[in-house]
Amino acid sequence: MSRLVACAVVRHDPPEVFVAEDIETLNWVLALQVVAATPGGTLPLTVRDDLRAALLDERWGDAVELWIVHGDIPVDVYTSVDLFAPADVEFAPAELQFRPLFEG
Repeated sequence: MSRLVACAVVRHDPPEVFVAEDIETLNWVLALQVVAATPGGTLPLTVRDDLRAALLDERWGDAVELWIVHGDIPVDVYTSVDLFAPADVEFAPAELQFRPLFEG
């Protein structure tokens, strides 16, 4: 049985994919791995200062949102995506008969 996770695709070249158990954890990962990795000198002073304040206040989601809005790199965030495990494959033979390809 699948479970839900949150994920983000940061469309660098090459793209980076981040996966976490929930959106709060994903925001923390993005704040640490992407936002805080941005050289401060590449940002307008007000944006840099706002990002620093959000990170120091542990407002991870605010920092990520601000970075996305003012950044040049698109980020796709998915708050709930199915994560499948090897145990899910065990049900494939039973599930196949109920898929659209096998109708009619």
